[in-house]
Amino acid sequence: MNLSQALLNQNRLALTRLLTQVENNTKQGREALNELFPHTGKAHLIGITGAPGTGKSTLVNQLALYYRKEHDYRVAILAVDPSSPFTGGAVLGDRVRMRDLSGDQNIFIRSMASRGSLGGLAQSTSAMVQLFDAANYDVILVETVGAGQAEVDIAKLAHTTLVVEAPGLGDDIQAIKAGILEIADVLVINKADRPGVENTERALKGMLELAHPARRVFQHHGQNMVVEAEEKDEEQENIWIPEVKRIIAKDGDGIAELGEAIARHVDFLRESDEWSRQTRTQLQTTLDALLREKLFNRFLDKLSPQVYAKTLSQIIKREESPWSAVERLLR
Repeated sequence: MNLSQALLNQNRLALTRLLTQVENNTKQGREALNELFPHTGKAHLIGITGAPGTGKSTLVNQLALYYRKEHDYRVAILAVDPSSPFTGGAVLGDRVRMRDLSGDQNIFIRSMASRGSLGGLAQSTSAMVQLFDAANYDVILVETVGAGQAEVDIAKLAHTTLVVEAPGLGDDIQAIKAGILEIADVLVINKADRPGVENTERALKGMLELAHPARRVFQHHGQNMVVEAEEKDEEQENIWIPEVKRIIAKDGDGIAELGEAIARHVDFLRESDEWSRQTRTQLQTTLDALLREKLFNRFLDKLSPQVYAKTLSQIIKREESPWSAVERLLR
């Protein structure tokens, strides 16, 4: 029995070995992805992102326990850790913080290094998610580095994106400045027992009202017409308004209510056909990334190292701009 077939039979050792092959981009890993791809497309992908220190790992821990106890789901966790820009190493410490989940054969935890990828989502993240999907995990939790604006990458991968905030971490609208609020399907205010939680919640809800106003002004025969929220058209009904949920992850408070909010989002995705649209976006993003990587590598293989070195030297001396150099090399 090969590793792909063993993985389909829910063999944990086969899954572990294939995850390593895929992360290292080996030939065996790529062949396994080709074999297993027809068996994917069933799992619910939940992305968890937010600034460092907001308690993402603790939340992931509690969500995994919730899905096991309340729904008997098989849960996979992929925790992306930042790589050192100097050594390339990563702490991979999320498994240390998730000891509550050890011993459950229906929970699988994998840490991986971002390897310098923008936003902390390494290019192999999507491929590793495909393996979990093929291994028949119902829910896949992807926890990202929390590196700021580039975390919007998670929205391209996940069906449901949770953005985690916490009171007392500075500017209440920092998430807006980072552009991260726009990707949230559910806004989670963790550490809700801290002072200032009301201000944080008020700021987030205020920003949501600006993004999804109750009154819309539009032009009708040259006149400004105001439509109240009650007069919803079909387009408005197909818009998901992010929910704001308070939790205290370390105590498990509010996790059940958060789980219900996630379930409402899944219902919305399936009823509005957004699930199919998101799946298309996920696969298109993967295809585009693979094309860019393959074409770039193929170009470098054909380009003389001497020509590349000479071009780089000219750019450094300001004798040629990078833009004109690219045009010349492509010609």
